[in-house]
Amino acid sequence: MINLNKIVIVGGGSAGWMTAATMIKAFPDKEVICIESPDYPIVGVGESTVGGIRNWMNFLDLDEKDFLKYTDGSYKLSIKFTDFYDKGSGSFYYPFGVPQLGGTNQGLRDWYFKKRLYPETPLSDYAYTYYPAVAMCEKNKFSNNDSGRLTGWRKDLDVAYHFDATKFGQWLKNNYCLPRGVKLIPTTVKDLTLGENGINSLILENGEILTADLFVDCTGFKSMLLEGALKEEWLDYSDMLPNNRAWATRIPYTDKEKELEPYTNCTAIQNGWVWNIPSWERIGTGYVYSDRYVDPDQALVEFKDYLRSEYMTVPDKNRDVDSFEYRDVKFRVGIHKNTWVKNVVAIGLAAGFIEPLESNGLYTTHEFLIKLVRSLYRSKISQTDIDMYNATTKSMFDTFATFVSMHYGLSHRQDTKYWQDISNRKFDPELQEFNLKYPKGYLNLVENIFTTYITPSESGIGCIATGLNHLVIDDIAADMFLRHDNSLYKKTEDVVRMWEKIHQDWEAEADASLTVYEYLKTHVYNE
Repeated sequence: MINLNKIVIVGGGSAGWMTAATMIKAFPDKEVICIESPDYPIVGVGESTVGGIRNWMNFLDLDEKDFLKYTDGSYKLSIKFTDFYDKGSGSFYYPFGVPQLGGTNQGLRDWYFKKRLYPETPLSDYAYTYYPAVAMCEKNKFSNNDSGRLTGWRKDLDVAYHFDATKFGQWLKNNYCLPRGVKLIPTTVKDLTLGENGINSLILENGEILTADLFVDCTGFKSMLLEGALKEEWLDYSDMLPNNRAWATRIPYTDKEKELEPYTNCTAIQNGWVWNIPSWERIGTGYVYSDRYVDPDQALVEFKDYLRSEYMTVPDKNRDVDSFEYRDVKFRVGIHKNTWVKNVVAIGLAAGFIEPLESNGLYTTHEFLIKLVRSLYRSKISQTDIDMYNATTKSMFDTFATFVSMHYGLSHRQDTKYWQDISNRKFDPELQEFNLKYPKGYLNLVENIFTTYITPSESGIGCIATGLNHLVIDDIAADMFLRHDNSLYKKTEDVVRMWEKIHQDWEAEADASLTVYEYLKTHVYNE
């Protein structure tokens, strides 16, 4: 039984200070200490978030204007995927927010009947049909939706961010955590002692010996406490997600108003994919790849070739690709069997990591933290509480990992061995602890959802599956529905006409709105 009075967080960075902020908000009467080493390197690659961060922000009472300017922040309305289905196949969006189903006949099914009746409809039309954010993404605009023409779209719920994650951690430290009473110890952990309940004490470089009721491991992939000290087993997910490295760099703007886009663009290339994240001051970009298929030197060549094709179409002395500073970041994909063991819980990379696709690094951090504080609210924590936390977070992780694997499993690219192996990969039956952990099992879930019903919370499945040409109500299935009920023809045509009118409003709002650059300049950066 843990009697919670004192919480010690080991590690700074975004995970450490997000943890400290969450703990001091939830338990202002408890002692919260963060040990941040001035020497330990911070990974600091993550610059993109997803919509779920708004729930965590609301819990902390954070206002975006408080941190966006400090963190080089900009708005993110969607993720855009380019050439994932096949080489040269084009792009589709996965927008944030709830799909707009008003006036539809069968909700998200209706688009598939539209596709059957109008075969020329592009796959990218699916997201455009249900999400007003796509109209803004296509025109590089941003709106508060004061006019109400963006039906159902809310700035306070349907927006995420691009920002410098390292700066975000430091902003939380200086502007939220320390003013509220979090104690900072700027040193490193030299050694520790173990006991029956986990960690007894930490021995610090400054000579201090520190005890706590709960230790939170935010030491990144090193996982100093959970894995290093308590030897908790690491579950490797590289069988389903093979990427394990990324080359990362930063690119200066040449036409900021055009290049500062309200979405993260993910482009599939030879042996992985490239992210494009436009923040206020520059573009963050990186090549996620697997060193089982390409060595780092060749991967860097592929990355530079891509950057030249994307950013060097017009000569610019500030965009000499060879002069950029590149970082080769190694990561492992998986999660610890239990992320809370005895009096140690791991958050962030110390707990687990999927891969950068779908911006999951910060996502698992704030989602695990929300679950953690809900477990800790009982003040006295039993083993059952710990077991329930582990089961819930593991399920969350597995579901998200499977969702990410779906982006690869549904691809039909065959231009390199990397993509060929993804199409032909066979998974070890002994590892199939959860059917949902694997693309085939996940596709069964997709089929079941779409042939019965789909809720807004599951709508991301539709955006990705449809964008990758997995029409879960395909021509055959649509014909079966249509033949069973002839009235569906007219109902679908009526819905399509309704969509055309709604989209006129969305387009009009986008046309009348400021560019993302203009909006940020006026409303956030006050320039």
